[in-house]
Parts: sequence; C-alpha cells; structure tokens
Amino acid sequence: MIYNDNLKMINSEYLKNLNKAQKEAVLYLNGPLLIVAGAGSGKTKVLTSRIAHIIKEKKAFPNQILSVTFTNKAAKEMQNRVSSILNLEATGLSWLGTFHSICAKLLRKHAPAANLTSNFTIIDTDDQVRLIKNICKAENIDVKQLAPKYILSIIDRWKNKGFYPEEVIINKKDIYEKTVLPLYRIYQKKLLDLNVCDFGDLILHTVKILEKNLDIRKIYSNNFKYILVDEYQDTNFIQSKWLNLLSEKYKNICCVGDDDQSIYSWRGAEIKNFLEFDQVYKNSKIIRLEENYRSSQNILSVASSLISNNQNRVGKTLKTTMEEGDLVKLNCFKNGKDEAIGISDEIEKNLKKKYSFNNIAILVRAIFQTREFEERFLKIGMPYRILGGTKFYERAEIKDCVAYLRLVHQEKDDLAFDRIVNNPKRSIGESTIKLIHEYSKKNSVSLEISSKKLIEQNLIKPKTKVGLSSFLFMVEKWRNDLNIKKIGHVKLLQLILDESGYSAMLKNKKDIDNENRLENLKELLNALKEFDSLEGFLEHVALATSVDQDWEGEKVNMMTMHGSKGLEFDAVFLPGWEEGLFPHQKSIEEKGQNGLEEERRLAYVGITRAKKKALISFSMNRFYQGDWIDSMASRFIEELPEKYLEKNSFFDDNKDNKDNEEDFEFNQDFEIENETRSPGWIRYQKRIK
Repeated sequence: MIYNDNLKMINSEYLKNLNKAQKEAVLYLNGPLLIVAGAGSGKTKVLTSRIAHIIKEKKAFPNQILSVTFTNKAAKEMQNRVSSILNLEATGLSWLGTFHSICAKLLRKHAPAANLTSNFTIIDTDDQVRLIKNICKAENIDVKQLAPKYILSIIDRWKNKGFYPEEVIINKKDIYEKTVLPLYRIYQKKLLDLNVCDFGDLILHTVKILEKNLDIRKIYSNNFKYILVDEYQDTNFIQSKWLNLLSEKYKNICCVGDDDQSIYSWRGAEIKNFLEFDQVYKNSKIIRLEENYRSSQNILSVASSLISNNQNRVGKTLKTTMEEGDLVKLNCFKNGKDEAIGISDEIEKNLKKKYSFNNIAILVRAIFQTREFEERFLKIGMPYRILGGTKFYERAEIKDCVAYLRLVHQEKDDLAFDRIVNNPKRSIGESTIKLIHEYSKKNSVSLEISSKKLIEQNLIKPKTKVGLSSFLFMVEKWRNDLNIKKIGHVKLLQLILDESGYSAMLKNKKDIDNENRLENLKELLNALKEFDSLEGFLEHVALATSVDQDWEGEKVNMMTMHGSKGLEFDAVFLPGWEEGLFPHQKSIEEKGQNGLEEERRLAYVGITRAKKKALISFSMNRFYQGDWIDSMASRFIEELPEKYLEKNSFFDDNKDNKDNEEDFEFNQDFEIENETRSPGWIRYQKRIK
C-alpha cells in the first residue's frame, strides 16, 4: 500500500509533472475519494495518471478498473492519455466509456433479466418521437397541445429517478404527469415488445437488474476494484445509484468534478450527489485541486469572489500559476445595440491584434441574445460562428415569420406560400398542396392564384376549403393593413402572429423548446424596429441568410454559457448581465434560492472560460417586445470585487446622477422562498409593467 508520507519514494515519469494535490489524488488508493477539481486544474491529467498508477502498482488489472465519462470524446481522450503513459498496457481497459456505453455492455450480458434478448436495439430520439406519436394517436392525445418531445422529457425524468411506470408517484402540482403516466406504461410495454431500449432504459434496466439479482451484482462488485467517475457534479439519481451498487465491495470509488460548475439541473443533474458524497461513502477523503492552469489571477479572483456567495458548495480557493493579468472589464452601455457595437469595436480595435478570432468568444445567457451581435457583425463584415445552435435568421420560427411577411409583400412568392399555407395546421393536406402545385404549373400562375381558382371551381374538399379560404382571406387582409391602412411593419408582424394563430400554437403547445422560440419571436420584433420599411428588412434578411455557415477559417465564437462548459478562449465577452435576463427570471421563480445559486454557478463557468481577458457588460435600456424598458444591472455585478475590475467611462459620467445610481445599487437581502424580492427587483418589475 502507498501512503501519503512516502510520496518522495515514487519517481515515475507520469508523477513528475503533477503538483502536490494532484499527486496526492493519484496516490490515494484506499477507500472513497472525492476530488474537488476547480476550473482548469488538470482533472483529466489526474484521472489518467491515477489509472496508470493503479495498473503500474499492480493494484488491479486493467479490466478491473471501471472508468466512466459523460461523452465519447472524453472517454477517447482518457484512453489515449493512459495509452501514452503505459503503452500497450492500456489496451485492456475494457470498462472505460460513457455511462450509456458501459450500461449497454452490461445489459447485453444480462438482457433476459430485463425481459429483453441480448440483440436488443437502441433507438434514437427520432424513433422515440415516432413511437410516442403513434401511441398518442391511438389514445386520442392531441400532439399539437402536448408535444411528443415534452412527453418524452417527463418519461426521461422518471427514468432518471429510477422509476418504472408502476413505481411512479405523480406530482399533483404538475398537471401533465397524470396524462403522461398511462402513455409511459404503453410506451414501455411497446419497447419491450419490440426488443428495443431508449437511452434512459440502458441505465434504468441495469440498475434494476443489479438491485434484484444479488448474484449478478456480486460478479461486478467483486470485479471492479477501482471505479473512477468524471464530471461527477453532472450525475443524476439513477447514475449515482448505479455507481453505489457497483462499488459495494471495495468502496474504491474516486469521483472528480466541480460543484461550482453544476449547471445542468434542467437535464436531471443533482448537485446533492456531489455535496453528500461523504455521507453516502463513509470514511471518504476529499482532495481539492485549487491550482488553475488556464486563467490569469485577476479573472480567477473575480470568479472566486462571485461563487463564494453560494451556500451549497464544498468550497475551494483557486490560485493560478499564470501572471496577474489584465483587470476584468465591466462595461455599461446605453442600450443593447450600443453593447453590440462596443463589443465589436473592442474586438476590431484591440483584441484581433493579439488573439485569433477562433480564440474569442461571446457567451450569452439566452440564445436570442445573439441577434444583435449577428446584425452588427454582418454589417461590419466580422466573421462569426454559432456554436451549438443555429444562426438567428435560420431558426425555423424566424423563417416562418419571414415567410408570412414575404407573402404579404409579394403574392408571387411561392416558396413563402408553400412554407406557411398549413403552418399552423389548417387541414390542408399533401394531396391538396399537390393539386395547387399542378394547377399552378399548368396555368402558369402563382400558388396563391392557383388556390383561389381551385376554390372558385369548387375543386377543394369542404373541410380543406374552409382552412384554405381563411388563410387567403387573412393574407389579403394583411396586405390591406400594410398598403391601404399604412400600419407599420412591426405592428403588421404582431397582427400576423396573433391572427394566424402562430403565437397561440407556440404558447399552447407544451414543448421543451417553446420558451426559446417565443423569445426569438420577441427578438424578431426588435429587429424589425431597426428598419424603415418592410422591403428594407426583407432585403436585409435575404443578404444575412446568404452568408454560409462556414466552419473553417478564423471566426469569433458565439454560444450560450451552458454550451461553453469544458471550453476555453483567450478572450471572453459576457454581455446582458441584467436582472430578469441573468440571473434568469424563470430560473429564480421556479427554483427559488436553488435556481439563483445555479445561475451564479453559470456565471462562474462563463468567467472561467477566459484565459487572458474577461469582459462583462450590461445595458441600461433594452428594446423588448416593441418597447424600450429600463434595465437593472444584475445582482451578480454587485458581487464582483471592485479591486479586480476596470469600469468604462459610462460609470464616471453617471456617478453623480442619482437616478442612475439607483440602477446600479440595490439591496440583496431578499427571501425568494417567501415570494419577497429585493427593492431592485421590485423597481425592475414596475418598470416592465
């Protein structure tokens, strides 16, 4: 056995480049171990070195080590790193992979215990949606009101909690669970009948087999002498349960992660797995990796000070091997447009001389925020890419709205007609659309004219005729609103969204992505306001969408803060730090103090993506749903330590202005759980009403 007091006796190559804490984590091989690995602290190096050390010291054979990651990419990187240390010895790591891949392997060996055969198929999301649609049709469930993906999200939540259909206890506060539970029963029976599994089943079935079959559990518990888990803060209940069962005999489980980067509760992750590790695994050891190899000290100081306001955390103090570096910039802008201009100017004038565009990132809280930056970048010809998302004008709901506007503007726009004639659904089926196209081609008229002629000649079925006639009437009405009544193009889109039923379709349909779609529509209204005419806007959109999403070459990166986890950049911009947007109003209202703390962890993740420069900004005004509103600076800004900040001139210009002073300072003593808000929050609410 290797003990901490004889570290000096070890002189292996793979230990040479480890700091004291990293080395301790690698050499501690007796009992449960939680490694609290701060951002950029070299956790992958520790994990791979630990695997190498276990094998090198003959503590276990490679096939007696279970090493679990969340992504195939992380598993591959780990495999390669261990191989580089131990050469051919790493080839025996047959239990290194993702939660899903390892569970699939276990399940195939013991499929009959889950009423499956070993050649079961794993279905993807498209297959799941198709199956749920068929079930809903048979059970007379309207998928327009309750989207299949939303149904599947509830089922997945139950599976993450370890519940088969008969084990589910309905949450009475959730009005949809009562409807979904019978669908879950049918869905699960169908999966078994078809001999297929969804991704949730892979872990759920495996856990149930291990719980109910002591002989099977003993096989694996006896085999896995060491268990290593990456990104432990992102585990859910069922994953934690699985690990607990497999570590039953030896208890040599080592979990690595950072509670301050736990930002996926909406995906089922439970931070309490991390926080309660020492309660679940008795006599466990906690080692903190606090030496950061990514960011400058000033950036770390700001991030550490901010996250220290969270109560539910293990706690650590990050320090860096890097230089002190530049102060973190805090910029206040008059409005969102000025913010986009200010950031693009900073990149153009200062940053592009020092850093590649590929090493510059703009991290937003919500995806709709990219619009103003995209507009600015297109205008000045600055190359950019959207990571983990679609460019604003290429998002489906935006293209739908633009198609409506195009058809109102130009009746011969057949492409626009084709896209929206049955969107939302108006009982206009494919056979009718085919008929319209055939008539159009034969008589050399537009699809709109073709539709009118077919109705006049009574060639459209009665039910379809009602929907098609209504659509044509609305289009004519909107043209009249625009051309005769001379209403503005912003008002026109508001009427279209309302009268077409498009807004109602999104609002009424329970879909996990609908909130983002509705936010995007609001942002589209903001975009329209920036143009003098509908024609000018449509021309702009045409030019904007003609710019291909070319991933090659030098480009500024735009993405959400959630999407940035695990990445790093030389310079990072963090715009939109305003109450209601960040921390997000919905997160706080739904989850109270826990929601606020997760939002703060998200801020921490955002700041710690920066290696050399971090630039935080907010606006005093935002154009929102066609109106200007006064914004409040995020409460997180109040928590940033002054001595590590460099503020722009806007602060100096307004320091004697009491009205503005009120915008920046507000009391943080609030109790969200009791439905009370800070004075700042109350002022903010009054302003937006």
